[in-house]
Amino acid sequence: MKDEIPTNLEQLKKQYSKLQKQYQLPNFSELNKQFDVEEIDVETDFLLRKIRRNIAEKVAGYMRFIEIILNPQNTPLFLFKLIKKLESKDKEDLTKLYEKLGAFEIKLVSLDLDYNEKNEADFITKCFELFNQEIKTNLLALTEKMSNGNDNSKTNGASYFG
Repeated sequence: MKDEIPTNLEQLKKQYSKLQKQYQLPNFSELNKQFDVEEIDVETDFLLRKIRRNIAEKVAGYMRFIEIILNPQNTPLFLFKLIKKLESKDKEDLTKLYEKLGAFEIKLVSLDLDYNEKNEADFITKCFELFNQEIKTNLLALTEKMSNGNDNSKTNGASYFG
């Protein structure tokens, strides 16, 4: 029987395992659930940078979502009614999350400009912890409220169709 060639995912897990031990990184499976790191091509000398860039895509996506809610000027129409379900406390909480994500965005720029494996590992760990402790929970609650919550808007039953 011929030796089987390891899959990209198996190679990725093996490479990550070495770095995980060295830098006390999060569990691969949990990191993968949150940030889709299994999509990364392992043919790189900078695996942590690639992982961090995957995380950066998620951070940017969540920031855009929060921006739409906090500043709905160019929001798709279907979201307007959903946004009206939110209370001022919800928007205050979102503003705090947005500021934390913004701080990560700034850190991302500095990491891109000055590569350092230890700094990459620290960023991955901190971002993973923030997402699991705060961002994930708050955004899940927010989306639940938007999809099922009471509508705080007042309507008079009339519609405008142009």
